[in-house]
Amino acid sequence: MLTPKVRRLVSLLTRLPGVGEKTAQRYVLYLLTTDPDVAKDLGAELATLHDELRPCERCGNLAEVVVGESPVLCTVCRDDKRDPRILCVVGRVHDLMAIERTGAMRGRYFVLGRLLSPLEGIGPEDLPIPRLLGRIREEGVTEVIVATPPSVDGEATALFLKRELAGTGVAMTRIASGVPHGGDLEYADPITMGRALAGRQTL
Repeated sequence: MLTPKVRRLVSLLTRLPGVGEKTAQRYVLYLLTTDPDVAKDLGAELATLHDELRPCERCGNLAEVVVGESPVLCTVCRDDKRDPRILCVVGRVHDLMAIERTGAMRGRYFVLGRLLSPLEGIGPEDLPIPRLLGRIREEGVTEVIVATPPSVDGEATALFLKRELAGTGVAMTRIASGVPHGGDLEYADPITMGRALAGRQTL
């Protein structure tokens, strides 16, 4: 019952993560029945997405391109109030955004872009370690916070970073993991509960 145009749009939308065929159909039907300016504005923004947004040349975060300005830097790297001696290493931009939402990070970031994953063919040579080492030297970093996720790939990446940065002299810390705020202990898996106990603090 779908027209060729709608089928093409649904096919494109289902390429987005977490968007199935039914959700894509709802999006298309909504855009068809709402104010036409919504679809036009969305299309205009998507058309210029890659022209106006680039990875930050210093940390890898999303940065808006400003005509005539070079290098392309994100808002975090432009913030002079940030402590350049503290560098938080994350796997993806999503992780950086999650940490920023807490308002607790006063340093700067370095986005690896990926995690070690033998199953996906991602090895040590695929991580931007030389750039990370360069930032540590150039910016006088004294602490590296490893904020990779508590998954198999995240833990493997954290151990690899520990080995690679061992000769830099910087203090290396790892984000804590354990029982989530508001969670019930009976639903915590053994690994999470073990980490919560290992990371216990003095009251």
